[in-house]
Amino acid sequence: MGGWMDGWMSRPQLLLPLCASVSLLGGLTFGYELAVVSGALLPLQLDFGLSCSEQELLVSSLLLGALLASLVGGVLIDQYGRKQAILGSNVVLLAGSLSLGLAGSLAWLVLGRLVAGFAISLSSMACCIYVSELVGPRQRGVLVSLYEAGITVGILLSYALNYALAGAPGGWRPMFGWAAAPALLQSLSLFCLPAGTTEAAAHKDLLPLQGGEAIKPGRPRYSLLDLFRARDNMRGRTVVGLGLVIFQQLTGQPNVLCYASTIFHSVGFRAGSSAVLASVGLGAVKVVATLMAMGLVDRAGRRALLLAGCALMALSVSGIGLVSFAAPMDSGPSCLALPNATRPSGLSSLSSPGPSSLPGAITPLPQPTTSENQGKPVSSASKKSKSRPRAGNPTAAPLPAFSTASPAPRSAPERALLHWTALVCMMAFVSAFSFGFGPVTWLVLSEIYPVEIRGRAFAFCNSFNWASNLLVSLSFLDLIGTIGLSWTFLLYGLTAVLGLGFIYAFVPETKGQSLAEIDQQFQKRWLTLSFGHRQRSASIPYTRIEASAAS
Repeated sequence: MGGWMDGWMSRPQLLLPLCASVSLLGGLTFGYELAVVSGALLPLQLDFGLSCSEQELLVSSLLLGALLASLVGGVLIDQYGRKQAILGSNVVLLAGSLSLGLAGSLAWLVLGRLVAGFAISLSSMACCIYVSELVGPRQRGVLVSLYEAGITVGILLSYALNYALAGAPGGWRPMFGWAAAPALLQSLSLFCLPAGTTEAAAHKDLLPLQGGEAIKPGRPRYSLLDLFRARDNMRGRTVVGLGLVIFQQLTGQPNVLCYASTIFHSVGFRAGSSAVLASVGLGAVKVVATLMAMGLVDRAGRRALLLAGCALMALSVSGIGLVSFAAPMDSGPSCLALPNATRPSGLSSLSSPGPSSLPGAITPLPQPTTSENQGKPVSSASKKSKSRPRAGNPTAAPLPAFSTASPAPRSAPERALLHWTALVCMMAFVSAFSFGFGPVTWLVLSEIYPVEIRGRAFAFCNSFNWASNLLVSLSFLDLIGTIGLSWTFLLYGLTAVLGLGFIYAFVPETKGQSLAEIDQQFQKRWLTLSFGHRQRSASIPYTRIEASAAS
């Protein structure tokens, strides 16, 4: 193996594509695992007779595994190395996929999802750190952002595969099993790459590596408690990291994306599968915006993309709230509407978790039309009935409404304007997240911490990301019941404005700087206030690393 790898390393022009493949395939695996349950939930409900609480358990088990990985993964990444952590996570993912594919009970399904969640969370952290350390400043932004692009492609791929296997007997088994394919391909790419910056430096002209970035004898060691101390401005770095991950969730992006199909249906996209197609269109927009971010992140800079993205998110999510004032949402998560015993077989067509988050409650996502759910909309448009019973099932219990106010009759042009305004706002929101918070948060997190504690610090911030994701997702229905959907989205808009102020005041520009320079920059500041103004860096010379220990 060593000679084979040395042969590959003698050709440095192949290494950037290999790093790109590791980042892309890691993101693809992550996105696929997040979204695949949206198509598997309906056949699983039919095969196992899952109740609402059991569906929520199955969905949330992935989140639980991810949270566990974020708590212990940092130690594994720092102790065993980034490359070994990714390879180990792929082995764990294979075990989880095997458990899911062969599952004969809910317990095995939950175990498989728990294991898969642990694997993709550990891999996501290790991938971003590994790639950011292995390449130079000019390639770091693009290659780390490629992970986010892989997530969006994985989500769309899961939709396509779910649709193709929807009618096949036991089709949910290969749905889960295919997640192992990109993980295996990623492992093959890793075998051709060095374990870290020190091994890379041993190969002449390998890559423009970060000057002085590898762990050297005599460099300071850090504990997890140092993240909250003034030493080397670790407290300021933690403020930046936690602020980014928390604000990206508190802006409501899990719910806006997860409830896309329901929101479109509620504001008027009722004909056939128009709401589903609108949601799939959002996925395509997300891919395009992420690719745009990849081209701009090393030109415009991290800070500029975060500011522009957060500002557009504030405007667009507020726009959705205003549209819902004029066209109240009148459908809710269908799983919560009826007891499992009385729910029609096709009810779950809009009742599964979203791709960009892992809510604890069952939430709607685009699903293929099958013989069971065809012609069964979430709610009827009857003007005379306040309960709005399900079309095709007049005896069913009424669905909960997002808004109890009855909208005034509107002309066809007014309704069309509201429909298209909602569509534009939703796509603007998705685009803004995908070129701002989506890729840039993880890029900044992989840059701002010293190499000695980078894995643990990244994992610490990631645990707050998963926890705030869960909080926002679980609070959505309660917020709707308390203040209504319109005010809920306006609250998200206000949070985005606060996030904009946070980014302006605290988040620095790291474009074009080596990891060592970013570290020195943070050490000179007590906090990052007024540190975010654009910094002009001279071209960074790339130097080989002389060190005796790998990171």
